[in-house]
Amino acid sequence: MADITAAMVKDLREKSGAGMMDCKKALSENAGDMEQAMDWLRTKGLAAAAKKSSRTAAEGLVGVAVSGTKGAAVEVNSETDFVAKNDQFQSFVREVTQIALATGGDVEALKTQAMPSGKTVEEVLTNNVATIGENQSLRRSRTLEVSKGAVVPYIHNAAAPGLGKIGVLVALESEASDGVLQTLGKQLAMHIAAAFPKALNEADLDESEIERERAIATEKAAESGKPADIIAKMVEGGIAKYRKEHALVSQLFVMDGKTKISDVVAKAGKDAGTEIKLVDYVRFQLGEGIEKETSDFAAEVAAASGVPQAPQA
Repeated sequence: MADITAAMVKDLREKSGAGMMDCKKALSENAGDMEQAMDWLRTKGLAAAAKKSSRTAAEGLVGVAVSGTKGAAVEVNSETDFVAKNDQFQSFVREVTQIALATGGDVEALKTQAMPSGKTVEEVLTNNVATIGENQSLRRSRTLEVSKGAVVPYIHNAAAPGLGKIGVLVALESEASDGVLQTLGKQLAMHIAAAFPKALNEADLDESEIERERAIATEKAAESGKPADIIAKMVEGGIAKYRKEHALVSQLFVMDGKTKISDVVAKAGKDAGTEIKLVDYVRFQLGEGIEKETSDFAAEVAAASGVPQAPQA
């Protein structure tokens, strides 16, 4: 049996929201495998759904910018929120977002691009780390473009114009007026910021995630003791619900709670007298999927559970 350390219990507790002893048992039952332990907790109904990769656990800023029918989103991380409020840091994120808008969204290529100072993005970032005194990283970047229509930006929890905690871009292809597209795009962007879709369409959802959900649903359904054919229907019903809840076009619009996003877009096109297509979106949430260290928590877990702490490197 794998040694279950206090740090492992701490990590699983933060990811799942489950109780300390439940996390310890989950790890013990699954030989210390973190993903299998998470699935075990979910199967038992012990994991908090909100605690997963969507949690914000790093600081910095997301930047968005639009020019014509093209938009860019960039995430730059820092260690503390204090640095995110620094003028030097904000200027860097703003300039890098503009460079991404002009040159494309590949992060590694973006690092080699020249900034107004003549130095590359990577060189300026390295200098910022030295002068600000805190580690920083250019984490990700993406661009969207349409041949006709609009790419509409939105920042949630704005720290400054075009900079904040959540950045969204919505790409709409249409002959409709810019006013119509801007209004619709902002409404859709606000929905995306709140509802956290995982893909544009059901067909675009990650099949490995679907299979993982299927395995969890199958184990849960099996515990009901119902006949195999009923269990199969329960599982497929659960998967169908998962697809609808996580694909943007089939989600229910947060502003009324009853209209599908696809219908919202269709109605806007009908009202405008011309078709509007929602062709893509970007949603960057600051620190998404990054875990932040929590001081002294492992020691608290060890003291309460009797689990030995892993030696410090």
